[in-house]
Amino acid sequence: MNAINDSILTLILLAPLGGAVLVALAPERGKLSNWIALLTTLATFGLTLQMALQFFSVHPGFERPGSFQLEINRPWIESPAIFYHVGIDGLSLWLVVLAGLLAPIGVLASWNAIKERRKVFFVLFLVQQTAMFGVFISLDLMLYYGFWELSLVPMAILIAMYGRKDGPKAALKFFLFTFIPSAPLLVAILWLYAKTGSFNVIELPALIAGGHFPAAALCWVAFAFLFAFAVKVPIFPLHGWLSDAFSEAPVALSMIVAGKLGLYSMLRFHIGLFPVQAQAAAPYLIALAVIGLLYGACLALVQRDFWKLMAFAALSHLSLIVLGVYGFTFIGSSGAVFQILSHEVVDAALFVLLGALYDRYATSQINTYGGLAAKLPSTATLFVVITLAMIGLPILSGFVGEFLILSSTFSGVSRGWAVAASLGVILGATYMLTLVQKIFYGPQSELIASRPGNDLHFRELVVLWPVAVLTLVMGVAPSIWLSAIQTYIHPPQPSMAGHIMRVTITSSPMPPSSRGEGPQ
Repeated sequence: MNAINDSILTLILLAPLGGAVLVALAPERGKLSNWIALLTTLATFGLTLQMALQFFSVHPGFERPGSFQLEINRPWIESPAIFYHVGIDGLSLWLVVLAGLLAPIGVLASWNAIKERRKVFFVLFLVQQTAMFGVFISLDLMLYYGFWELSLVPMAILIAMYGRKDGPKAALKFFLFTFIPSAPLLVAILWLYAKTGSFNVIELPALIAGGHFPAAALCWVAFAFLFAFAVKVPIFPLHGWLSDAFSEAPVALSMIVAGKLGLYSMLRFHIGLFPVQAQAAAPYLIALAVIGLLYGACLALVQRDFWKLMAFAALSHLSLIVLGVYGFTFIGSSGAVFQILSHEVVDAALFVLLGALYDRYATSQINTYGGLAAKLPSTATLFVVITLAMIGLPILSGFVGEFLILSSTFSGVSRGWAVAASLGVILGATYMLTLVQKIFYGPQSELIASRPGNDLHFRELVVLWPVAVLTLVMGVAPSIWLSAIQTYIHPPQPSMAGHIMRVTITSSPMPPSSRGEGPQ
């Protein structure tokens, strides 16, 4: 067991890759590929839970927070000095578990939806899982960059191959939007190595801070990091790929195409490596976040297609998280990381539900639905529960992150921005409740009346009810997640300028008595 614990991050990386090899070698027989993918993802999810138990056993009371756990650091390439360096901390812990949870959900959501070339689909899907895990646990910049690039390729291929109407066009737009910013990111990484001689994420903050680099050059390097991550989130106005990707991507891909990879990278690499430059950019990013929140919510209100509605809703919700990240308050940063988890869980459930409707009625046009609750009561019940979690009903997961972000923005950043962001949250409740009303209530539409009722299958219920319960647990016991998250984030301190709040993100210990909101 000790050997497994010592190598568990490597096992988490290799398990989906091994599953992809098995799927590729297996004969094309029935749903054998589905079963191999499902067993692989369940085993990987089990490994992520064991990883979490191991993390908590190291710091059961979080008395010595901040350091990386389960760390492996071995030479890989001599010149340049690239290491196989992986580890987890309070930021990456729950994101790794989240990726492990979403994988079997994605497989089950694709069980009947993917009817052709199943082997290709599940091979690429499992390779994508390896890439995501690699992004979250890499502590060497070149290793991270390799996984970052690897995460883009399977996604683009899957969108092109399995798009609903115009997959190749959406895939090309997604690939160009996300791949082109990766070129300056690579240049920036190589510049840092040339100046510091290290790709080590743990060492680089001190080397950058004490390196006396030209301010203008360092600003451009920080911008290259930020630009690549902002496109991937995406942040307004870099969201041009989002609605097409959501409209065309299979349900399993829609769960992971936006959000967590870019937001994690902002926290780990933009803020973690370049805190001074991140503080300088914060006022502009806060403004763009609030604009994106309102812009996404307003466009979601007028959408007639539920995939496009989900795309603009995602832009709005992700913009709220960016507001929490760049507000540079302890509570806001904690709420932002928690909201990443809540957003991904809730969105996954909504995509499964909308995918079920699309499979049954072959349309995503909202106005063609109506009165569906009478025929599909289980679908309606779960859709309402998940919607309430998404719009931030107290005791459900969405409320915690929204409250922490908005309250910290009001008290520690700007009351005006907080009020504007609150308006965006209200608009979010409006478009989601309107969606529920149009699809499930009112008189039955011609489409619904002409089709037999075919409620959720057991396979879909097995996925959705545990997720619904999870949103409740996250809402009533958020400390389970926040206790680990807050080991990563230090209380804010006044900056040298005296008017910007700063969240220090390092691996040094933080006494538990200091965990609170800094001086305003």
